[in-house]
Amino acid sequence: MVDTFHRKINYLRISITDRCNLRCLYCMPEEGVPLLSHESILSFEEILRVARVAISMGITKVRITGGEPLVRKGLTSLIEELAGLNGLRDISLTTNGVLLDKMSEELKRAGLKRLNISLDTLKADVYRKITRCGEIDRVLAGIDKAKEVGFSPLKVNMVPMKGVNDGEILDFVAFAQEKDVEVRFIEFMPSREDEWRREAIIESGDIIKTISSAYDLTPLAAGEDAGPCKLFSIKGGGRCGVISPMSEHFCGTCNRLRLTADGKLRGCLFSEKETDLRALLRDEGCTDEAIAEVLRGAVHAKPEGHKYEESGGGSKGGGFKMSRVGG
Repeated sequence: MVDTFHRKINYLRISITDRCNLRCLYCMPEEGVPLLSHESILSFEEILRVARVAISMGITKVRITGGEPLVRKGLTSLIEELAGLNGLRDISLTTNGVLLDKMSEELKRAGLKRLNISLDTLKADVYRKITRCGEIDRVLAGIDKAKEVGFSPLKVNMVPMKGVNDGEILDFVAFAQEKDVEVRFIEFMPSREDEWRREAIIESGDIIKTISSAYDLTPLAAGEDAGPCKLFSIKGGGRCGVISPMSEHFCGTCNRLRLTADGKLRGCLFSEKETDLRALLRDEGCTDEAIAEVLRGAVHAKPEGHKYEESGGGSKGGGFKMSRVGG
């Protein structure tokens, strides 16, 4: 599929739940968010139907997100089904890592190819402050287990925020070398109106300057699965990268669609425009061609760029909840 700006769309991100076992301060309030009912969430059968049609139209990569995807029962059966679909070359998952120690082996056995783990600090007290309820040792054990069962490269996503964890950038580079993982530093982006502050952003250029003050970095050519990440090899071992959704929009190469936990199809993370696939899927007369038409419409409607700043976003969250859309 190709959109009106000549971008090839081959990547579908699927949020399978809005539930999470953490309460990260930039994602949701401490008391949590109103949860979708069981009936509101797409069933695995509905997700698989959308995936089959999307793959027939040129989607080759699927990423499973949440909420926290590992809390949804039966996840490995969904992965097994997805992994068996002809034409799907890559299936990956983003997790907070809390349940990885228990689930890494079955995820690998089910056919999951790649893992990204969200971890914003290496300090137990800061981790509890950010997540409000988490124990970092469980995540670190999960990273070790994922490495042990053969997930490679294992990617760790870190969001540096001024006044919260900005002193840990070099610690994460050392962690990348020690654990032989790829650390990706992601600019703090809006997802909750009451918690996002533009002044908390550490731009990717400043992140690279900080790392370069202590390590020799060599830029790497972007691989097929690198997406918007600018990657560097670290002298002495390891890799790190930066993702710049705020300071350097990568909209010009955006190749993705997003399916929310409640069945809404989005062409842009920051856009409020979405199409209700759930209603169509639950119509007795729904055909694969009707699903394909919605997919084509979402591709055609993809904006040239998110234009977040121009829309007056400034200090407020965008038109999405991270727990529902899946980042």
